[in-house]
Amino acid sequence: MTRTIEADTIAFAYEEGADVLTGVNATVRCGVMTGIVGPNGSGKSTLLRVLCGLLHPRSGRVTLDGTPLHALSARARARTLAFLPQAVNPAFSLTVFEVVCLGRYPRTRLLAGLGEGDFEVARRCLRDTATETLAQREFLSLSGGERQRVLLASILAQQPDLLLLDEPTSVLDIHHEVEVFCLLRRLSRDGYGIAVVTHDLNLAAQYCDTVVLLSQDHGVLAAGEAVEVLTEAHLSQAYGTAIRVGVHPFTGAPLIAAQPPKDSP
Repeated sequence: MTRTIEADTIAFAYEEGADVLTGVNATVRCGVMTGIVGPNGSGKSTLLRVLCGLLHPRSGRVTLDGTPLHALSARARARTLAFLPQAVNPAFSLTVFEVVCLGRYPRTRLLAGLGEGDFEVARRCLRDTATETLAQREFLSLSGGERQRVLLASILAQQPDLLLLDEPTSVLDIHHEVEVFCLLRRLSRDGYGIAVVTHDLNLAAQYCDTVVLLSQDHGVLAAGEAVEVLTEAHLSQAYGTAIRVGVHPFTGAPLIAAQPPKDSP
């Protein structure tokens, strides 16, 4: 079954009279990898939290397969969509396998423990994210790239259809950035719906099927196929500076860079 989460003209404000999002439309559906991009303060992370139900819009609505998101319990939402925030730091020591097993709790009965079926799902998610060899390591002992893959395994263990990730590569080097985005694209090709917030426009251009570009006035400046959204005109307007877009010599995807000021050395 193809699952879809939609935001319809939503507005959100942390403080009255100061909207962080204004009239925003966005869609995440199975089989599609969507990038959410835009300048600092444009509301990217807020949009992701509204989409997963952690924040409630001031106006507009969010629906999951046509059902208002607020009508579903947190447990029901967790069985369909999973959210990975920018940073996850356990308050106590856990092994990698234990961290991944935590993702099973939306699938267990109230007060019931985990069974062998849950453990097998956890082991499969470790294999899918190439972290099986880390299973008995302490989570806090891992590198940044290893942690991100383990956290992804943990939300996959929820067996959701839609994955919402907030800057999953923000602390990673270029090798691990590409590794994580390759994994996300593979998951989308396997049928997952992926929404990923990123500041790296070139990663969005190369790996995302569709892009939502938020602007400095907290609305959607452009949305659609990556090549149609990530243009010089759209990006220059969104970021308030001259942006140049070429063609990547190896992938053919848009290659994006900010134009240096005229008086720069």
